[in-house]
Amino acid sequence: MASVQIALWVVVVLVVLALVFDFLNGFHDAANAIATVVSTGVLRPSQAVVIAAIFNFVAVFVFHLSVAATVGKGIADPNVVDVHVVFGALIGAICWNLITWYYGIPSSSSHALIGGIVGAVIAKAGTGSLESSGIAKTVLFIFLSPLLGFLLGSLMTVVVAWAFRHSTPARVDRWFRRAQLFSASAYSLGHGGNDAQKTIGIIWMLLIATGHASAQDADPPLWVIGCCYTAIAAGTMFGGWRIVKTMGQKITKLKPVGGFCAETGGSLTLFLATLLGIPVSTTHTITGAIVGVGATRRASAVRWGVAGDIVWAWIFTIPASAFVAAVAWWVSWRLF
Repeated sequence: MASVQIALWVVVVLVVLALVFDFLNGFHDAANAIATVVSTGVLRPSQAVVIAAIFNFVAVFVFHLSVAATVGKGIADPNVVDVHVVFGALIGAICWNLITWYYGIPSSSSHALIGGIVGAVIAKAGTGSLESSGIAKTVLFIFLSPLLGFLLGSLMTVVVAWAFRHSTPARVDRWFRRAQLFSASAYSLGHGGNDAQKTIGIIWMLLIATGHASAQDADPPLWVIGCCYTAIAAGTMFGGWRIVKTMGQKITKLKPVGGFCAETGGSLTLFLATLLGIPVSTTHTITGAIVGVGATRRASAVRWGVAGDIVWAWIFTIPASAFVAAVAWWVSWRLF
């Protein structure tokens, strides 16, 4: 009886830790959803985070849990996962999120979590326990999501420029100030739909590993879904302001029309990835879209040095979080 109580206590602690990560995910990535609409002056920060948080939560009613299934069952062999692996994965992801938030670097919470899972699993059982198909499509979209964001952001800019070629700049600005409310909401919907499911996936992984759920279940428990969407929405409400300036103005100067094009291109990319069950980076996606909008105007409109610094953060995210996760797994395994 005591061992069951201890196991349940450990599960509860790890679920809470996962929800802390989910909160930090929303906190860290709020800039992705609101930076453009804030930097263009369409909404005040306090208004933007409320709208973003609402649509983060509304995503629970829109998207199927395909991404959660990929994270929960498609990254690592369920037979290898235990409480130490989950602990290591979450510590690796949380540490990387806090470091990059402190320095105002828009890195990927998603890939920090994937890196954490990979690092903890390798530390325990080696690379043979990783699911190659899930890892492959996740790594592929590290490159594809910013590229799709870039292409769709650029395409939207060209289409809008042609459609409004006879309109005055004042009229275009006035129209897209309204339109950006819809594009920012759509991006927040995509953000919640993809990112909340990653935490659902790791809690599902934990429940399967500890016998509180079955690998044969089609969906995780409803309480997991509700808690994860609530946590990411709450994190978004607080907003990672250190990153807003980088995303909204340091890469390129945005007007409402540019913000609309970037958000629309980014949201279309997120919708596609979520439908395919692929955990992607909302940071990579919106950064690619912003760069695409700026580059379509002229290449010099993009601060390529800032964009390059962001890319370096992307490159280091998975190995850095994997390393921290491996150390955290070892500490957990040795002490407990």
